Formats: sequence, structure tokens, C-alpha cells
Amino acid sequence: MFSPDDILYEDNHLLVVNKHCGDLVQPDPSGESALEDQIKAFLRRRDAKPGDAFLGVVHRIDRPVSGAVLFAKTSKALARLNEMIRRGEIRKSYWALTERQPDPEEGELRHYILRDARNNRSRAFDAPRPEAKEARLRYRTLGRSDRYTLVEVDLLTGRHHQIRTQLAQIGCPIRGDLKYGARRSNPDGGISLHSRSVAFFHPVRREPLEVTAPVPAGDRLWDFFARTATTDTPCGS
Repeated sequence: MFSPDDILYEDNHLLVVNKHCGDLVQPDPSGESALEDQIKAFLRRRDAKPGDAFLGVVHRIDRPVSGAVLFAKTSKALARLNEMIRRGEIRKSYWALTERQPDPEEGELRHYILRDARNNRSRAFDAPRPEAKEARLRYRTLGRSDRYTLVEVDLLTGRHHQIRTQLAQIGCPIRGDLKYGARRSNPDGGISLHSRSVAFFHPVRREPLEVTAPVPAGDRLWDFFARTATTDTPCGS
């Protein structure tokens, strides 16, 4: 459930929230409460709005994923941010804990992803397939423990389950992601994939803005990697 403490950044045009594992970003057929509605209700109460508060979802992350989610508080900001997404001008960086270390330790992955809507999963292929969409990302290794590797990912395209699918395709499933080959589930039912930061030019002020989401609280493994990660050079630079 959303709490005001989850707000990472807010101004008159934007809101960035640190989503918890298990939260829905937008309502789905299950009818469960979603962040979009929870935040709108909070804004109405806090700002004493007489009517419905405007809130536009700029990008979504999967339910078992945690981290930064960007919302627009005005229609003008939403239109401009959507166009920036279309042009690839919003940089989304993720942290993933994988069960194996990628080889090589950094590089770019290019696959062709075919979505299976019936089973809510995707498959990655090395060569083009009918109806499959090209998927590209950059990655680099930031740290290791005895059993897991911290991998930073910059998305270059936005496909269904892209990071989960592509890392699994190279033999590096994400911790807890049973759907894509992990050995066991996580205690909270989520997966160890975290939307670490979003970076872009403010759609109104045109100033550079980068918002970083702290890793999930109370998770010893995430705490360990957050302390030890080497992040001097951005992924793909």
C-alpha cells in the first residue's frame, strides 16, 4: 500500500514514488487497489481538492518488481513525458540480483521478444521471428556475493518482461523469478528486480532531473549490495 513516505520527488508537475514489491501500478481485472488510485485519493485529501485529482501513469513496472515509478500531475506534463518516452529520452536504470554472473561482465543484449499474453510471459529469440519485437538493453556487473550477482541494466527498448526475459536467455535468471528459471521463490513472493532510477529533462522547466529509489528496506541481501556496489560509471557510458 502507498504511503506518503514512498514519495521520492514531487513538484507541481511530477511525482516519483518508490513502489513496493506486490503493488499494482494501475488497476487490472483483479479489482485490487492500485497505486494510481491510492495516490489520487491521497492528493485529494492532502490538497483538499473538490474534485478528482489528475494523475497520469508515465511508465509501469511489473507487480513483483520494486522501485521508482514516474507519474504526471498535469495533462501537459503527461503529454510531454509520453513523447519523451516515445523518443527514448527518459533513462530507466534497474538493479537485478541474478543467480549467475553474466559473461562478459558488461555488454549489450539484443533479442527478439514474443509475448504470450495467455500465460503472461515472454520468450526471447536470438534471431527475428514473426510478430516478435526487437529488445535491447545494456548491462554491467556491479558486485557479487557467494550466490548472487548485482547487475545494473539500462533499458534501450520497453518490451513485456524484457529484463527478466533477456537475462534468463543468457542463463542469468533473476533471484525469485520462478517464471523465468529461478531456483526458488523469494520470501515476499516478489523478484529481486528494482527500478533504481529515472533520469530525464523536466518536461516544463527543461532542467536535468534524476531520481534514485532506495533498495527495499529490511532485505539483508539488498542492503549488502547497496553498501558494496561500485557505481562510479553509468551503465553504457
